[in-house]
Amino acid sequence: MNTQTYDTAEARWAAVQARDVAADGWVYATRTTGVYRQPGSAARLPKRENVEFFDSAEAAEEAGYRRSHRAHGDQVSAAAERAARVACACRLIETAQTPLPLADLAAEIGMSPYHFHRMFKAETGLTPSAYGAAWRARRLREELSSPHASITDAIYGAGFNSDSRFYEASGQRLGMRPRDWREGGVGAVIRFAVGQCALGAILVAQSQRGICAILLGDDPDRLVRELQDQFPKAEIIGGDAEFEQLVAEVVGFVEAPSMGLHLPLDVRGTAFQERVWRALREIPPGTTVSYADVAARIGAPKATRAVAQACGANHIAVAIPCRRVVRRDGQLGGYRWGVERKRELLRRESID
Repeated sequence: MNTQTYDTAEARWAAVQARDVAADGWVYATRTTGVYRQPGSAARLPKRENVEFFDSAEAAEEAGYRRSHRAHGDQVSAAAERAARVACACRLIETAQTPLPLADLAAEIGMSPYHFHRMFKAETGLTPSAYGAAWRARRLREELSSPHASITDAIYGAGFNSDSRFYEASGQRLGMRPRDWREGGVGAVIRFAVGQCALGAILVAQSQRGICAILLGDDPDRLVRELQDQFPKAEIIGGDAEFEQLVAEVVGFVEAPSMGLHLPLDVRGTAFQERVWRALREIPPGTTVSYADVAARIGAPKATRAVAQACGANHIAVAIPCRRVVRRDGQLGGYRWGVERKRELLRRESID
């Protein structure tokens, strides 16, 4: 892979000449006009001897330069072009019969592999490889939903070029064997129990792999229906006395967060969702971060909205602490289990 960066003046000037919209984080200024611009600006190119580079717009302004009147339009245009290139790449990934190598994909977009990889991840929050894997997993679920296609046909129809390559990771992609998933969870045994805690009704469910759901709400019956909808053909059975102890441990964690919760989790999500959920579990109790902070932590600073969506898709309340993510202005924002429950959980953590 090309590992070119913009650390040198020569590399930055080449980016300005190419009007490279993927080059960001720095600006160039023109001595004769006294203004600075983004490297992807469509403005007429100045002479090289009149150009100097700055690591940020703030640094350029401190040096006495002002922002170009066209700068906002340039930024909008550059953002639109980046979005168009990424959208084109996504369509190429989705329509390819087999996974495309990064070099081939970048060549189709007209960029170097390094710059394309960097731009794609910044725009989507995923690498091209991870996006392709998530798309194939989605296609696989759709193919398996067809009663007329064999499992082998579904695997190849989803873009996997061999049975063995797929089966190596089928548990991660589907959460269970493909035949079990196709049948809506048939063959999977999920134990559950419903209890009460300070936040209302709580349902805890466990598959063979670990805790697969912790649901909060006001109506116990509705929580059970939600679990059944998630696994419509699994064998869902009430937990025994031993399982009741596990539920008691979860309830105890809700009551006193400092106890910690150390249980195996059966986490099922897209590659991006799982990255977000791992980052959430690294946030210390009693602290909060913004959605933008989480996006930055996972290396996708522009994916704030996608981070919020991943928080909302979390089926394992409490154990994956999406409650610790708030808006940039400190407001609580949304919460799948209700804002009042979010407020109470944060209050308990702060005084625990």
